[in-house]
Order: sequence, then structure tokens, then C-alpha cells
Amino acid sequence: MTSSPLVRFENIGKNYGKIVSLKNITLEIGANEIVGLIGDNGAGKSTLIKVLTGVETPTSGNLYIHGRKINTAGYNVRRAHELRLETVYQDSSLGEKQPLWRNFFVGRPITNWLGFIDVKAEKKIAEHIMRTAIGFRSAGISVDTPVSHLSGGERQGVAIGRAMHFDSDLIILDEPTVALALKEVQKVLDFIRSIKAGGRSCIYIEHNIHHIHEVCDRLIILDRGELALDTPTSAMTYPELSEFLLSLHTPTSGAN
Repeated sequence: MTSSPLVRFENIGKNYGKIVSLKNITLEIGANEIVGLIGDNGAGKSTLIKVLTGVETPTSGNLYIHGRKINTAGYNVRRAHELRLETVYQDSSLGEKQPLWRNFFVGRPITNWLGFIDVKAEKKIAEHIMRTAIGFRSAGISVDTPVSHLSGGERQGVAIGRAMHFDSDLIILDEPTVALALKEVQKVLDFIRSIKAGGRSCIYIEHNIHHIHEVCDRLIILDRGELALDTPTSAMTYPELSEFLLSLHTPTSGAN
């Protein structure tokens, strides 16, 4: 790990009444790395991300971002954005009938001195994002193209490009390849690689461990609310990763 991690979870716990969702999670997210977050449904992945992004308050433990201890009692989604954390969900909530340039700036428009939206400036920046950050090369796609005309992979690219534009240090991707065709999946994996190429970090949540192993620098596995594994991807082959995940659900000898 780097001496100054981007994010540090220190003994983070989260209970919902008697239900323990997270138990003493301690881990770090370094600068300029792609981290794969793996675990079955109910493993605690979503809860961990909600704590990180201010949606949920941990029951115990400490959260550090950019080396500063966060007052989790007053931490929220807006503060997470201020600290340059962005989340791209499965449903990226893009405006289907709106052109790309409007989607890039929804909620955070560029305005002129009169307070009106600066359409020219937004289109210029959107064009730059399209052609450089996320590499849209098709002549059939422009900043004026409605989102409804884009493929699933291209829509994820728009959401990722938007997150990159707003100076995000860490982009969290929540299963961005769900229900995508193979060709579209490869587009999204290329977008993920572009996050690191742009000097940013990414937490990539995915059930398809082949995709995780292909693009991630490090693997983090949660199992029933606990940290089961934290290792560089280079230290574990894909078959070894598969075997390890299977072992988590294999009854130990002597078990009833």
C-alpha cells in the first residue's frame, strides 16, 4: 500500500438492530489503483460503499479520506462529492431523451455571469470528454446524440466520463456490466482502464470474477460482513481466485 492511502476503513462495523452487516473491516484504497470488490449478495459490499459515500453511518470504527478522519455523524453524499468521490450505479439514471452534453452536466451546470446555462461551454467540454477521457470514436455519436440512441456500454461510458470530469479521485462502479452483451462489456472494461490511465482510483463491484481479475490491481473479498481476502491480483491466478471463493461456501469437516 502507499504511505498515504486515498481511503482507509479502520475497524468499521455496521449493525441493523441485531443484524451485523459489517464486522471490523480494516482496509485501504490507494491512489491510482483499480480495486475489485467481490462477495455474494449479503456479503456487505453495498453497506461498505454506503458508509464510504455517506449514505449510511457506521455503528463503529473510523473512516479516513485523503488522510483526514471523517466525522461520520455529519458525513453525507454531498460531502462525499466535495471529497471527490463519485458512484456510478447499474442504472446510471441518464436522461433518455436528453442529448449527451446535457447528461454530462445534470445537477452541476456551467453558468454564465447572468446565471444562465452556458450551452456552448458545456458542449465544448462534453466533446472533449467524449473524444479523450472515454474515447468515443464513432462518427455517428456527437454531443447532441440523445442517450436513447446509445448502447448499454456507451451509456456506462457517459456516466463514467461524467464522474471523471468532476475531478473525482475515486470512482465507484456498481456492477456496470450487468445485462450487457460481450462486446459492450469490453467497452466498459476499457472505460475502467481509462480511469487509472487518468490518474484516478476505482472500486469495481462485480459478480463476474473473470472481469474483476482482468482489470483490477487488487482483490478485496467480503464474506458475511467480514474481510476474507485483500491481495494484489498478481498474487492470485484466476483459477486460484475461483477456488478460494468456492472454499468460502464449502462446509468444514465435522460440520453438522
